[in-house]
Amino acid sequence: MHLAYPAVLAALLFCTGLYGVLARRNAILVLMSVELMLNAVNLNLVAFDVWLRDTLHAGQALTLFTIAIAAAEIGIGLSIVLMVYRNRGTSDVDKLRDTAEGRAADDAASALADKAAHEAAQKAEAAA
Repeated sequence: MHLAYPAVLAALLFCTGLYGVLARRNAILVLMSVELMLNAVNLNLVAFDVWLRDTLHAGQALTLFTIAIAAAEIGIGLSIVLMVYRNRGTSDVDKLRDTAEGRAADDAASALADKAAHEAAQKAEAAA
């Protein structure tokens, strides 16, 4: 078997997963795209293990560890997404930026805008 076939398939899977991570807005679809990328890496590990005829089958053993870690990652990731969905009502990644940046930045910006509007109203009253 030629190494090119699984390597090209893995590259296509990885590129599809990368596109899904960069283009999707739904957090669950982003997690699925990450899983697709991990499966592309697993395919490469097994293909190179078979191609090199490794007697210890290190690539296949590493693939099993990667699958176990990916299963734990997807379980924790889905639980986080479900809790965020329950609290926020959305799983849209763009709308969840408040969780990373905190509400302090939004509160400070709105307070600054309110102060500027108040000062503009005072100047307008003084000019009239």
